[in-house]
Amino acid sequence: MGLFDRLFGKKKKEENQEELQAQLQAEEIAKEISETEKSGEAVQVIENVEEEPKDGEPEIKVEKSEGDIPTVRVEDIIEKSDIEEETAPQVTEKVDVSQPVEDDTAVEEEPTVEESVVEEENIEEPVAEEPKLEVENIEELAIEEVVPVKTEKEVEEKYEKSLKKTSRSFGDRLNALMANFRGVDEEFFEDVEEALILSDVGYELSLEIAEELREEVRLKNPRKRQDVKNVIIEKLADTLDDNGLNHSLNLQDDGLSVFIFVGVNGVGKTTTIGKLANRYRLEGKKVLLAAADTFRAGATDQLVEWGRRSQVPVVVGREGGDPASVVFDAVKKAKDEDYDVLLIDTAGRLQNKDHLMKELEKIIRIIKRELPDAPHETLLAVDATTGQNATQQAKQFSEVAPLTGIILTKLDGSAKGGIVFAIENTLKIPVKLVGLGEGLDDLEDFSPENFVVGVFSSLI
Repeated sequence: MGLFDRLFGKKKKEENQEELQAQLQAEEIAKEISETEKSGEAVQVIENVEEEPKDGEPEIKVEKSEGDIPTVRVEDIIEKSDIEEETAPQVTEKVDVSQPVEDDTAVEEEPTVEESVVEEENIEEPVAEEPKLEVENIEELAIEEVVPVKTEKEVEEKYEKSLKKTSRSFGDRLNALMANFRGVDEEFFEDVEEALILSDVGYELSLEIAEELREEVRLKNPRKRQDVKNVIIEKLADTLDDNGLNHSLNLQDDGLSVFIFVGVNGVGKTTTIGKLANRYRLEGKKVLLAAADTFRAGATDQLVEWGRRSQVPVVVGREGGDPASVVFDAVKKAKDEDYDVLLIDTAGRLQNKDHLMKELEKIIRIIKRELPDAPHETLLAVDATTGQNATQQAKQFSEVAPLTGIILTKLDGSAKGGIVFAIENTLKIPVKLVGLGEGLDDLEDFSPENFVVGVFSSLI
């Protein structure tokens, strides 16, 4: 059973049962009318007979019909004094205590500064450069209000609310497609391809779904517009179930988990790190941040601010210094002091692939020297509002470093959520985290089920 049937199969079954029940009732009524007309029986006419009932007894009205069959109707008489006045249930307004973080002090994303050539060093030797500043006095800083852990239902509602723009975009294009539907022919399949491409599903997947739709039409022969629309949605939904990708973060049950974050400037990479750090801290894990983006002006200050908000320490170095030395110190500190999670921010200088490649290779070698099975995740942050440009970024970064997952930020403000299908089916890289708001608790694990329901439930 595919993802579509698991999520919407019950709904379709209930609708079919209701339609069948209505049809049976109509046939039963028609049959009764027909038999009555054939038998020539008179229709019973009830006349009001006013009789005074005895005290404490129900009123019984016996009425004579125009035929030979008497009609008896019993009406329970309840004294008004016996009725207890019911109090209307009080409606408690549900207040969302989570508030977006007012980012008054966070440093705005700035253009990438002039690229500095990463100095070749003997990475087999411990990196010992300039002293590092370890920002640790987190307890003394003002903290944000702790937000309770959300229930599964609350997460589902959050997905649905955040995906309204994407759902509306899909709905508008599919409705426009169905408005011109006169029959299933070659022109119709071309229109399907165009509608999916414009919905940011991706060129290759759009062609694939149109071809599968041809086969499905031959098998099911759908005649109604809604049936054809459902087949298209079913094909899209099932792609997230059939790709075999693991959407869970590779968090170690025992020992240190090391995550590296990459992405171009301005996509929300550093913000995502802060939110994830806050989540793990609330789960009781000991978290450390490493500010390895030493080339962009203000990048370190921004991560330090998020460290303050999420109440976790940050290891930083000199601006313009070697990022690998920051990572070396952070890994050593995490091992020596028994941290559970190390989150490493890196530079997003995609326009200079050679330097970025050398920098990431050096960082990864230093990590593996201390922890052979690390890094456990290399996550690329992309902005959902950029649409197909996000796919291009993923392709280019995957050439620089082996990516294990995608973080889709700003999904709540985008109508281009269809990019999820393109990323997973074209690049075979799972989406693992999604940004559904600006607050500390607005980073969610990616759920194919919640995503499909949020996008398509109103269209079924």
